[in-house]
Amino acid sequence: MGGGQKRIDSQHQKGKYTARERIAMLLDEGSFEEFDMFVTHRCTNFGMDKETILGDGVVTGYGTIAGRLVYIFAQDFTVFGGSLSETFALKICKIMDQAMKMGAPVIGINDSGGARIQEGVNSLAGFAEIFQRNILASGVIPQISAIFGPCAGGSVYSPALTDFNIMTKGTSYMFLTGPKVVKTVTGEDVTQEELGGASVHASKSGVVHFAVDSEEQGLQAIKDLLSFIPQNNLEEAPIVPTADPIDRLDDHLNEIIPDSPNKPYDMYEVIGSIIDDGKFLEVHKDYAKNIIIGFARFNGTSVGIVANQPKVLAGVLDINASRKAARFVRFCDAFNIPIVTLVDVPGFLPGTQQEYGAVITHGAKLLYAYGEATVPKVTVTLRKAYGGAYIVMSSKHLRGDINYAWPSAEIAVMGPSGAIEVLFSKEVAAAEDPAKVAQEKEKEYRELFANPYNAAKYGYIDDVIEPRNTRLRVIKALQQLATKKLANPAKKHDNLPL
Repeated sequence: MGGGQKRIDSQHQKGKYTARERIAMLLDEGSFEEFDMFVTHRCTNFGMDKETILGDGVVTGYGTIAGRLVYIFAQDFTVFGGSLSETFALKICKIMDQAMKMGAPVIGINDSGGARIQEGVNSLAGFAEIFQRNILASGVIPQISAIFGPCAGGSVYSPALTDFNIMTKGTSYMFLTGPKVVKTVTGEDVTQEELGGASVHASKSGVVHFAVDSEEQGLQAIKDLLSFIPQNNLEEAPIVPTADPIDRLDDHLNEIIPDSPNKPYDMYEVIGSIIDDGKFLEVHKDYAKNIIIGFARFNGTSVGIVANQPKVLAGVLDINASRKAARFVRFCDAFNIPIVTLVDVPGFLPGTQQEYGAVITHGAKLLYAYGEATVPKVTVTLRKAYGGAYIVMSSKHLRGDINYAWPSAEIAVMGPSGAIEVLFSKEVAAAEDPAKVAQEKEKEYRELFANPYNAAKYGYIDDVIEPRNTRLRVIKALQQLATKKLANPAKKHDNLPL
């Protein structure tokens, strides 16, 4: 009963479920095995010895989701506001250690007021023990955090270290320092929702990957996510049989690229038409919309998709898009999930805001992520691939395994108008009709570079494919790459540009 019926009723009145209800909704029926139900805190300060509750504010154990083993902890807000004590932390650490030994995902459901102040440094030590395990588990077993209530102060760092974060709109918030401290230190008046609500973290900070309307939706998102990813870094993701034909053609793709190079089209249409059954689990949907990332399947095989979105900022790469895609590429690489990249990128976003914000360093993260990835990498260039952005988006030179291009692909150092200014500025300026000469030179440049054949001539593009055949060609590429073996040089660890 946790903190008792009165507190359970209070939890329900806030539109929230209890820790046990959440576990029951997430796991296969009857599969939950609980650990440490009889653990209580050891604190005697501030009269704490007069109030002990079995379980001490967190429910821990293991069970199955779709028959697959997972370890889980759910913080119980009805017990001391879900605040973390030394024993509370030890319970979480126990299941994390077990998950590492068994090679199974860890799911954490956060609903906590933070550190238990009465325990002082022991509470802080408990947080640090959890963080240390998050760090060692990173890239070994999948870690998913659901924030279904408050998550403030030190407790935010565990979700920050995990692979995917889910928040509920209206009932959850995350911040390091709350509105009162903000007001005292900076003078800003801000509500909890404005400071650290689900929508803020999903669209502005990028801390959260999924902002959901209800806890039911959040728990379903965890199930959907797990269906695409393996149990650990030594296994493959589950194969899901499909009736969607491998050689299904989509004539619409032959017409999707507009005649004008400056006109947008919707990359979601391309993704939806080439993947199995149109099922795409998008990650970070509301953040850096100029790039799309998410999971899909090709002929039953799980893949990570990274795609520029021409409808938003013309599909340029910027600080946020680079960070978003880099983290996703590294996750896929850590867990043996092939990466399919769909390219239509005119370059990096110019301007002082980007340069002062270190777009160089952040762009290098994406470059680094693709370059270090050893999983199968299939790249399709649909239209523009200019300058450094061409290199960054899983080019042949970053060990792209199979690089295709549509006939509409333009692979060059820069776009035609910029190139003419550099190459023929004097000629154009000296001409009787500068506009006409510039137009002629631009046409000449387009014929030379606004096609994929120049890159194909050097073997940087393996084949120029008909757009409607994209699904078949990607599947055949992935089948060919299924036995790929590639190892990076032995090292303690890398030093990626953070």
